[in-house]
Amino acid sequence: MERDSVDILAVDRGTITAPAGCGKTQLIAEALARHRSEKPVLVLTHTNAGVAALRARLDEAGVPRSAYRLSTIDGWCMRLISTFPVRSGHDAAILALGNPRRDYPRIRTAAARLLEAGHLDEILKATYDRLLVDEYQDCSVEQHAVVTHSANALPTCVLGDPLQAIFGFGDNVLPDWNGEVCDVFPVVGELDTPWRWINVGAGALGDWLLEIRGKLLRGEPIDLRTGPSNVEWIDLDGTEDLARQLTAARTSPPDDGDRVLIIGKSTSPYSQRQFASRTAGAITVEAIDLKDFVAFAREFDLRADDALARLAGFAQTTMTNAGATALVRRVQTHRRGTARVAPSHVEEVALSFVEAPTYRGAAELLTAIRRQRGVRLYRPTVFRACIEALRVSGGTEAVSFYEVAIAVREQNRVLGRTLPRRAVGSTLLLKGLEAEVAVILNAGELDARNLYVAMTRGSKAITVCSSTPVLSPKE
Repeated sequence: MERDSVDILAVDRGTITAPAGCGKTQLIAEALARHRSEKPVLVLTHTNAGVAALRARLDEAGVPRSAYRLSTIDGWCMRLISTFPVRSGHDAAILALGNPRRDYPRIRTAAARLLEAGHLDEILKATYDRLLVDEYQDCSVEQHAVVTHSANALPTCVLGDPLQAIFGFGDNVLPDWNGEVCDVFPVVGELDTPWRWINVGAGALGDWLLEIRGKLLRGEPIDLRTGPSNVEWIDLDGTEDLARQLTAARTSPPDDGDRVLIIGKSTSPYSQRQFASRTAGAITVEAIDLKDFVAFAREFDLRADDALARLAGFAQTTMTNAGATALVRRVQTHRRGTARVAPSHVEEVALSFVEAPTYRGAAELLTAIRRQRGVRLYRPTVFRACIEALRVSGGTEAVSFYEVAIAVREQNRVLGRTLPRRAVGSTLLLKGLEAEVAVILNAGELDARNLYVAMTRGSKAITVCSSTPVLSPKE
Protein backbone atom coordinates (compact mmCIF):
# COMPACT_ATOMS: atom_id res chain seq x y z
CA MET A 1 0.00 0.00 0.00
CA GLU A 2 1.05 3.59 -0.44
CA ARG A 3 2.58 5.13 2.63
CA ASP A 4 -0.09 7.85 2.81
CA SER A 5 -2.83 5.20 3.08
CA VAL A 6 -1.51 4.19 6.51
CA ASP A 7 -2.63 6.66 9.18
CA ILE A 8 -0.48 5.87 12.19
CA LEU A 9 -2.31 8.54 14.20
CA ALA A 10 -5.46 6.44 13.89
CA VAL A 11 -3.84 3.24 15.19
CA ASP A 12 -4.94 2.33 18.68
CA ARG A 13 -2.58 -0.61 19.04
CA GLY A 14 -0.71 -2.08 16.10
CA THR A 15 2.37 -2.72 14.00
CA ILE A 16 3.39 -1.22 10.67
CA THR A 17 5.73 -3.59 8.83
CA ALA A 18 8.26 -1.36 7.10
CA PRO A 19 10.80 -2.92 4.70
CA ALA A 20 13.98 -0.95 4.10
CA GLY A 21 13.59 2.15 1.98
CA CYS A 22 9.80 2.10 1.83
CA GLY A 23 9.17 5.46 3.46
CA LYS A 24 8.89 4.70 7.17
CA THR A 25 10.61 7.89 8.32
CA GLN A 26 8.56 9.97 5.90
CA LEU A 27 5.40 8.29 7.17
CA ILE A 28 6.29 9.34 10.71
CA ALA A 29 7.16 12.88 9.62
CA GLU A 30 3.92 13.32 7.69
CA ALA A 31 1.88 12.06 10.64
CA LEU A 32 3.55 14.38 13.13
CA ALA A 33 3.19 17.31 10.72
CA ARG A 34 -0.60 16.98 10.84
CA HIS A 35 -0.78 16.23 14.59
CA ARG A 36 -3.04 18.84 16.17
CA SER A 37 -3.56 17.67 19.74
CA GLU A 38 -2.35 19.91 22.57
CA LYS A 39 -0.44 16.94 23.93
CA PRO A 40 2.69 15.83 22.05
CA VAL A 41 3.31 12.40 20.58
CA LEU A 42 5.99 10.41 22.40
CA VAL A 43 8.42 9.02 19.80
CA LEU A 44 10.98 6.45 20.90
CA THR A 45 13.83 4.79 19.06
CA HIS A 46 17.03 2.96 20.00
CA THR A 47 20.17 5.04 19.69
CA ASN A 48 21.19 8.63 20.25
CA ALA A 49 22.40 8.70 16.66
CA GLY A 50 18.95 7.50 15.60
CA VAL A 51 17.36 10.28 17.62
CA ALA A 52 19.62 12.85 15.94
CA ALA A 53 18.85 11.49 12.47
CA LEU A 54 15.10 11.38 13.06
CA ARG A 55 15.05 14.86 14.56
CA ALA A 56 16.91 16.16 11.51
CA ARG A 57 14.33 14.59 9.21
CA LEU A 58 11.47 16.06 11.24
CA ASP A 59 13.09 19.50 11.19
CA GLU A 60 13.58 19.19 7.44
CA ALA A 61 9.88 18.36 7.06
CA GLY A 62 8.94 21.44 9.09
CA VAL A 63 7.43 19.47 11.99
CA PRO A 64 7.15 21.76 15.03
CA ARG A 65 9.00 20.35 18.03
CA SER A 66 5.94 21.02 20.16
CA ALA A 67 4.21 18.19 18.28
CA TYR A 68 6.44 15.46 19.70
CA ARG A 69 8.86 14.36 22.39
CA LEU A 70 11.73 12.31 20.99
CA SER A 71 14.01 10.05 23.02
CA THR A 72 15.81 6.76 23.07
CA ILE A 73 13.88 3.98 24.82
CA ASP A 74 16.63 3.65 27.42
CA GLY A 75 16.81 7.40 27.99
CA TRP A 76 13.06 7.52 28.60
CA CYS A 77 13.32 4.56 30.98
CA MET A 78 16.04 6.34 32.94
CA ARG A 79 13.88 9.45 33.28
CA LEU A 80 10.93 7.40 34.48
CA ILE A 81 12.70 5.53 37.23
CA SER A 82 14.73 8.55 38.37
CA THR A 83 11.50 10.56 38.67
CA PHE A 84 9.78 7.79 40.65
CA PRO A 85 12.67 6.06 42.46
CA VAL A 86 10.66 4.71 45.38
CA ARG A 87 7.93 3.14 43.28
CA SER A 88 10.42 1.66 40.80
CA GLY A 89 12.52 0.24 43.63
CA HIS A 90 15.75 0.30 41.66
CA ASP A 91 19.32 0.56 42.93
CA ALA A 92 20.25 4.21 42.30
CA ALA A 93 23.76 3.16 41.26
CA ILE A 94 22.52 1.72 37.96
CA LEU A 95 21.76 5.23 36.67
CA ALA A 96 25.48 6.04 36.75
CA LEU A 97 26.01 3.35 34.09
CA GLY A 98 29.24 2.22 35.66
CA ASN A 99 28.71 -1.12 33.93
CA PRO A 100 26.45 -0.42 30.91
CA ARG A 101 26.12 -4.07 29.89
CA ARG A 102 24.73 -4.89 33.31
CA ASP A 103 22.97 -1.62 34.15
CA TYR A 104 20.88 -1.03 31.00
CA PRO A 105 18.92 -4.30 31.37
CA ARG A 106 18.29 -3.43 35.03
CA ILE A 107 17.06 0.04 34.07
CA ARG A 108 14.67 -1.46 31.50
CA THR A 109 13.40 -4.07 33.96
CA ALA A 110 12.80 -1.43 36.66
CA ALA A 111 10.90 0.77 34.18
CA ALA A 112 8.81 -2.17 32.96
CA ARG A 113 7.95 -3.09 36.54
CA LEU A 114 6.94 0.50 37.29
CA LEU A 115 4.73 0.70 34.20
CA GLU A 116 3.23 -2.75 34.70
CA ALA A 117 1.96 -1.75 38.14
CA GLY A 118 -0.12 1.00 36.51
CA HIS A 119 1.29 3.73 38.73
CA LEU A 120 1.97 6.01 35.77
CA ASP A 121 -1.09 5.38 33.58
CA GLU A 122 -2.85 8.63 34.40
CA ILE A 123 0.38 10.61 34.21
CA LEU A 124 1.14 9.19 30.77
CA LYS A 125 -2.37 9.94 29.53
CA ALA A 126 -2.12 13.51 30.78
CA THR A 127 1.33 14.02 29.26
CA TYR A 128 1.25 12.39 25.82
CA ASP A 129 -1.32 11.96 23.09
CA ARG A 130 0.05 8.62 21.90
CA LEU A 131 3.24 6.57 21.49
CA LEU A 132 5.21 5.75 18.34
CA VAL A 133 8.22 3.41 18.48
CA ASP A 134 10.59 3.32 15.52
CA GLU A 135 12.92 0.44 14.54
CA TYR A 136 10.92 -1.92 16.71
CA GLN A 137 12.73 -4.99 15.41
CA ASP A 138 15.72 -3.89 17.49
CA CYS A 139 13.81 -3.94 20.79
CA SER A 140 15.11 -6.31 23.45
CA VAL A 141 12.70 -8.43 25.48
CA GLU A 142 12.91 -5.90 28.33
CA GLN A 143 12.28 -2.94 26.02
CA HIS A 144 9.32 -4.77 24.48
CA ALA A 145 7.92 -5.12 28.01
CA VAL A 146 8.32 -1.37 28.58
CA VAL A 147 6.39 -0.55 25.39
CA THR A 148 3.75 -3.21 26.04
CA HIS A 149 2.94 -1.83 29.48
CA SER A 150 2.99 1.76 28.16
CA ALA A 151 0.37 0.70 25.60
CA ASN A 152 -2.07 0.10 28.45
CA ALA A 153 -2.20 3.87 28.87
CA LEU A 154 -1.41 5.24 25.41
CA PRO A 155 -2.53 4.40 21.86
CA THR A 156 0.61 2.78 20.48
CA CYS A 157 1.93 2.12 16.99
CA VAL A 158 5.26 0.35 16.47
CA LEU A 159 7.15 0.34 13.18
CA GLY A 160 9.80 -2.10 12.07
CA ASP A 161 10.95 -4.93 9.86
CA PRO A 162 11.72 -8.42 11.21
CA LEU A 163 14.24 -9.00 8.42
CA GLN A 164 16.36 -6.12 9.73
CA ALA A 165 16.59 -7.49 13.29
CA ILE A 166 20.37 -7.98 13.49
CA PHE A 167 21.07 -6.96 17.11
CA GLY A 168 19.86 -10.15 18.77
CA PHE A 169 23.13 -11.54 20.08
CA GLY A 170 24.78 -12.07 23.45
CA ASP A 171 22.57 -10.97 26.33
CA ASN A 172 20.45 -8.77 24.04
CA VAL A 173 17.58 -11.20 23.42
CA LEU A 174 14.93 -10.03 20.94
CA PRO A 175 11.25 -10.97 21.23
CA ASP A 176 9.82 -13.24 18.54
CA TRP A 177 8.33 -10.94 15.92
CA ASN A 178 5.42 -13.03 14.69
CA GLY A 179 4.65 -14.31 18.16
CA GLU A 180 5.44 -11.92 20.98
CA VAL A 181 5.43 -8.65 18.99
CA CYS A 182 2.49 -9.17 16.64
CA ASP A 183 0.41 -10.85 19.34
CA VAL A 184 0.57 -7.63 21.37
CA PHE A 185 0.62 -5.23 18.40
CA PRO A 186 -1.30 -6.79 15.48
CA VAL A 187 -0.13 -5.87 11.98
CA VAL A 188 -2.30 -3.02 10.72
CA GLY A 189 -0.36 -2.17 7.58
CA GLU A 190 2.70 -2.94 5.48
CA LEU A 191 4.67 -0.48 3.37
CA ASP A 192 5.47 -1.87 -0.04
CA THR A 193 6.59 0.98 -2.29
CA PRO A 194 10.42 1.21 -2.62
CA TRP A 195 10.67 5.00 -2.40
CA ARG A 196 14.42 5.05 -1.75
CA TRP A 197 15.05 3.60 -5.21
CA ILE A 198 12.15 5.24 -7.03
CA ASN A 199 13.36 8.66 -5.91
CA VAL A 200 16.73 8.16 -7.65
CA GLY A 201 15.36 6.55 -10.80
CA ALA A 202 16.26 2.99 -9.77
CA GLY A 203 12.77 1.61 -9.22
CA ALA A 204 13.65 -1.75 -10.83
CA LEU A 205 16.35 -2.29 -8.22
CA GLY A 206 13.89 -1.47 -5.43
CA ASP A 207 11.32 -3.91 -6.83
CA TRP A 208 13.96 -6.65 -7.05
CA LEU A 209 15.05 -6.06 -3.45
CA LEU A 210 11.43 -6.41 -2.30
CA GLU A 211 11.23 -9.65 -4.30
CA ILE A 212 14.34 -11.12 -2.68
CA ARG A 213 13.08 -9.95 0.71
CA GLY A 214 10.17 -12.38 0.30
CA LYS A 215 12.56 -15.16 -0.67
CA LEU A 216 14.77 -14.53 2.34
CA LEU A 217 11.77 -14.55 4.68
CA ARG A 218 10.71 -17.90 3.20
CA GLY A 219 14.21 -19.33 3.47
CA GLU A 220 14.65 -19.57 -0.31
CA PRO A 221 17.96 -18.97 -2.15
CA ILE A 222 18.47 -15.78 -4.14
CA ASP A 223 20.20 -15.61 -7.51
CA LEU A 224 22.20 -12.44 -8.06
CA ARG A 225 22.07 -13.02 -11.80
CA THR A 226 18.33 -12.27 -11.78
CA GLY A 227 18.93 -8.72 -10.61
CA PRO A 228 18.83 -5.64 -12.81
CA SER A 229 21.96 -4.33 -14.50
CA ASN A 230 22.96 -2.25 -11.47
CA VAL A 231 23.53 -5.42 -9.42
CA GLU A 232 27.10 -6.65 -10.03
CA TRP A 233 28.47 -9.97 -8.83
CA ILE A 234 32.21 -10.33 -8.14
CA ASP A 235 33.34 -13.97 -8.22
CA LEU A 236 35.54 -14.93 -5.26
CA ASP A 237 36.93 -18.14 -6.75
CA GLY A 238 39.79 -18.56 -4.31
CA THR A 239 42.42 -16.93 -6.54
CA GLU A 240 43.36 -13.33 -5.71
CA ASP A 241 40.13 -12.81 -3.77
CA LEU A 242 41.63 -9.92 -1.79
CA ALA A 243 42.58 -8.10 -4.99
CA ARG A 244 39.04 -8.55 -6.31
CA GLN A 245 37.54 -7.27 -3.07
CA LEU A 246 39.83 -4.23 -3.14
CA THR A 247 38.78 -3.55 -6.73
CA ALA A 248 35.15 -3.76 -5.62
CA ALA A 249 35.83 -1.40 -2.69
CA ARG A 250 37.25 1.12 -5.15
CA THR A 251 34.09 1.04 -7.29
CA SER A 252 33.29 4.42 -8.83
CA PRO A 253 29.77 5.65 -8.06
CA PRO A 254 27.40 6.46 -10.96
CA ASP A 255 27.45 10.23 -10.44
CA ASP A 256 29.73 12.87 -8.95
CA GLY A 257 28.88 13.44 -5.32
CA ASP A 258 27.46 9.94 -4.83
CA ARG A 259 28.55 7.96 -1.78
CA VAL A 260 29.77 4.39 -1.39
CA LEU A 261 29.26 2.11 1.62
CA ILE A 262 31.72 -0.78 1.85
CA ILE A 263 30.39 -3.55 4.08
CA GLY A 264 32.95 -5.89 5.60
CA LYS A 265 33.03 -8.55 8.29
CA SER A 266 31.20 -7.66 11.51
CA THR A 267 33.48 -10.05 13.38
CA SER A 268 36.70 -8.41 12.16
CA PRO A 269 37.03 -4.66 12.72
CA TYR A 270 40.71 -5.08 11.84
CA SER A 271 39.87 -6.24 8.31
CA GLN A 272 37.49 -3.29 7.90
CA ARG A 273 40.36 -0.95 8.79
CA GLN A 274 42.67 -2.71 6.37
CA PHE A 275 40.23 -2.14 3.52
CA ALA A 276 39.85 1.51 4.55
CA SER A 277 43.61 2.02 4.70
CA ARG A 278 44.07 0.48 1.24
CA THR A 279 41.18 2.24 -0.49
CA ALA A 280 41.76 5.85 -1.51
CA GLY A 281 39.35 8.24 0.17
CA ALA A 282 37.81 5.59 2.43
CA ILE A 283 37.31 6.05 6.14
CA THR A 284 35.94 3.73 8.80
CA VAL A 285 32.59 4.00 10.52
CA GLU A 286 33.35 3.39 14.21
CA ALA A 287 31.40 1.58 16.88
CA ILE A 288 29.98 4.00 19.43
CA ASP A 289 32.03 2.49 22.27
CA LEU A 290 35.27 3.69 20.57
CA LYS A 291 36.96 0.70 22.16
CA ASP A 292 40.46 1.30 20.78
CA PHE A 293 40.51 4.95 21.85
CA VAL A 294 39.30 4.12 25.36
CA ALA A 295 41.88 1.32 25.68
CA PHE A 296 44.63 3.71 24.61
CA ALA A 297 43.47 6.32 27.12
CA ARG A 298 43.45 3.72 29.89
CA GLU A 299 47.00 2.58 29.17
CA PHE A 300 48.70 5.81 28.11
CA ASP A 301 51.06 7.17 30.79
CA LEU A 302 52.95 10.39 30.11
CA ARG A 303 55.67 9.38 32.57
CA ALA A 304 56.29 5.95 31.11
CA ASP A 305 59.44 5.24 29.12
CA ASP A 306 57.33 3.97 26.23
CA ALA A 307 55.01 7.01 26.08
CA LEU A 308 56.33 8.08 22.65
CA ALA A 309 56.09 4.54 21.28
CA ARG A 310 52.48 4.19 22.48
CA LEU A 311 51.53 7.57 21.03
CA ALA A 312 53.15 6.83 17.68
CA GLY A 313 51.58 3.37 17.69
CA PHE A 314 48.16 4.93 18.21
CA ALA A 315 48.80 7.23 15.25
CA GLN A 316 49.68 4.17 13.17
CA THR A 317 46.21 2.70 13.85
CA THR A 318 44.38 5.78 12.56
CA MET A 319 46.31 6.91 9.49
CA THR A 320 48.41 5.53 6.66
CA ASN A 321 52.17 6.12 6.41
CA ALA A 322 52.40 7.35 10.01
CA GLY A 323 55.84 5.72 10.30
CA ALA A 324 55.58 4.93 14.01
CA THR A 325 58.60 2.62 14.28
CA ALA A 326 60.83 4.87 12.19
CA LEU A 327 59.85 7.96 14.20
CA VAL A 328 60.70 6.34 17.53
CA ARG A 329 64.03 5.13 16.14
CA ARG A 330 64.97 8.54 14.75
CA VAL A 331 64.10 10.28 18.01
CA GLN A 332 66.36 7.88 19.88
CA THR A 333 69.15 8.62 17.39
CA HIS A 334 68.76 12.38 17.86
CA ARG A 335 68.78 12.05 21.64
CA ARG A 336 72.00 10.01 21.51
CA GLY A 337 73.52 12.67 19.28
CA THR A 338 74.34 10.21 16.49
CA ALA A 339 71.92 11.52 13.86
CA ARG A 340 73.55 12.59 10.60
CA VAL A 341 70.76 14.93 9.47
CA ALA A 342 68.81 17.62 11.24
CA PRO A 343 65.45 16.57 12.71
CA SER A 344 62.32 17.07 10.64
CA HIS A 345 59.43 19.10 12.00
CA VAL A 346 57.67 15.96 13.29
CA GLU A 347 60.90 14.78 14.93
CA GLU A 348 61.32 18.18 16.61
CA VAL A 349 57.78 17.96 18.02
CA ALA A 350 58.48 14.40 19.17
CA LEU A 351 61.74 15.43 20.83
CA SER A 352 59.93 18.23 22.67
CA PHE A 353 57.31 15.74 23.85
CA VAL A 354 59.93 13.28 25.12
CA GLU A 355 61.87 15.99 26.96
CA ALA A 356 58.76 17.54 28.58
CA PRO A 357 55.78 15.21 28.12
CA THR A 358 52.37 16.86 28.39
CA TYR A 359 48.93 15.96 27.06
CA ARG A 360 48.91 19.04 24.89
CA GLY A 361 52.32 18.07 23.57
CA ALA A 362 50.90 14.64 22.72
CA ALA A 363 48.07 16.30 20.79
CA GLU A 364 50.58 18.48 18.94
CA LEU A 365 52.61 15.41 17.95
CA LEU A 366 49.57 13.53 16.63
CA THR A 367 48.59 16.62 14.65
CA ALA A 368 52.10 16.98 13.24
CA ILE A 369 52.13 13.35 12.13
CA ARG A 370 48.74 13.86 10.51
CA ARG A 371 50.04 16.83 8.48
CA GLN A 372 52.98 14.99 6.95
CA ARG A 373 53.06 14.59 3.19
CA GLY A 374 51.64 11.24 2.12
CA VAL A 375 49.75 10.62 5.35
CA ARG A 376 46.02 9.89 5.07
CA LEU A 377 43.64 9.77 8.02
CA TYR A 378 41.22 6.86 7.66
CA ARG A 379 39.84 6.72 11.23
CA PRO A 380 38.95 10.39 11.81
CA THR A 381 36.37 9.71 14.55
CA VAL A 382 38.94 7.96 16.76
CA PHE A 383 41.67 10.48 15.95
CA ARG A 384 39.55 13.54 16.67
CA ALA A 385 38.19 12.08 19.89
CA CYS A 386 41.74 11.51 21.08
CA ILE A 387 42.88 15.02 20.12
CA GLU A 388 39.93 16.53 21.98
CA ALA A 389 40.56 14.45 25.10
CA LEU A 390 44.28 15.26 25.12
CA ARG A 391 43.62 18.98 24.80
CA VAL A 392 41.01 18.98 27.55
CA SER A 393 43.31 16.94 29.80
CA GLY A 394 46.07 19.43 29.16
CA GLY A 395 43.99 22.17 30.73
CA THR A 396 43.10 20.45 33.99
CA GLU A 397 44.58 18.17 36.58
CA ALA A 398 41.25 17.52 38.28
CA VAL A 399 40.41 14.48 36.15
CA SER A 400 42.50 11.84 34.43
CA PHE A 401 43.01 11.46 30.68
CA TYR A 402 40.99 8.24 30.87
CA GLU A 403 38.06 10.01 32.58
CA VAL A 404 38.11 12.74 29.95
CA ALA A 405 38.22 10.10 27.22
CA ILE A 406 35.08 8.46 28.62
CA ALA A 407 33.33 11.84 28.66
CA VAL A 408 34.35 12.53 25.05
CA ARG A 409 33.08 9.10 24.03
CA GLU A 410 29.71 9.77 25.67
CA GLN A 411 29.47 13.10 23.83
CA ASN A 412 30.08 11.25 20.57
CA ARG A 413 27.19 8.88 21.31
CA VAL A 414 24.64 11.64 20.90
CA LEU A 415 25.96 12.78 17.53
CA GLY A 416 24.51 11.40 14.33
CA ARG A 417 27.09 9.88 12.02
CA THR A 418 28.14 12.11 9.14
CA LEU A 419 28.47 9.78 6.19
CA PRO A 420 31.66 10.31 4.16
CA ARG A 421 31.91 9.85 0.40
CA ARG A 422 33.37 6.35 0.88
CA ALA A 423 32.83 4.58 4.21
CA VAL A 424 33.85 1.15 5.48
CA GLY A 425 31.98 -0.70 8.20
CA SER A 426 29.75 -3.67 8.94
CA THR A 427 26.01 -4.22 8.82
CA LEU A 428 25.85 -3.48 12.56
CA LEU A 429 27.56 -0.12 12.03
CA LEU A 430 25.92 0.87 8.74
CA LYS A 431 22.35 -0.16 9.48
CA GLY A 432 20.18 2.94 9.25
CA LEU A 433 22.60 4.61 6.86
CA GLU A 434 22.25 4.67 3.10
CA ALA A 435 24.34 5.65 0.11
CA GLU A 436 24.05 5.48 -3.65
CA VAL A 437 26.31 2.42 -3.86
CA ALA A 438 26.69 -0.56 -1.53
CA VAL A 439 29.66 -2.94 -1.81
CA ILE A 440 29.37 -6.21 0.12
CA LEU A 441 32.77 -7.83 0.54
CA ASN A 442 31.80 -11.19 2.06
CA ALA A 443 28.16 -11.80 1.10
CA GLY A 444 28.44 -15.57 1.35
CA GLU A 445 29.21 -15.35 5.08
CA LEU A 446 26.09 -13.33 5.99
CA ASP A 447 22.85 -14.71 7.37
CA ALA A 448 19.54 -13.70 5.79
CA ARG A 449 19.00 -10.65 7.98
CA ASN A 450 22.49 -9.22 7.62
CA LEU A 451 22.46 -9.88 3.88
CA TYR A 452 19.17 -8.01 3.46
CA VAL A 453 20.42 -5.07 5.53
CA ALA A 454 23.62 -4.96 3.47
CA MET A 455 21.91 -5.15 0.08
CA THR A 456 19.41 -2.41 0.91
CA ARG A 457 22.07 0.20 1.77
CA GLY A 458 22.62 1.13 -1.90
CA SER A 459 20.00 3.18 -3.74
CA LYS A 460 21.57 3.20 -7.23
CA ALA A 461 23.88 0.18 -7.41
CA ILE A 462 24.97 -2.90 -5.48
CA THR A 463 28.24 -4.84 -5.85
CA VAL A 464 28.24 -8.27 -4.22
CA CYS A 465 31.38 -10.36 -3.64
CA SER A 466 30.82 -14.08 -3.07
CA SER A 467 32.02 -17.50 -4.20
CA THR A 468 28.69 -18.21 -5.95
CA PRO A 469 25.95 -16.06 -7.49
CA VAL A 470 23.30 -18.17 -5.75
CA LEU A 471 23.19 -17.30 -2.06
CA SER A 472 21.46 -19.50 0.48
CA PRO A 473 21.89 -17.63 3.75
CA LYS A 474 20.80 -19.19 7.02
CA GLU A 475 18.42 -17.51 9.42
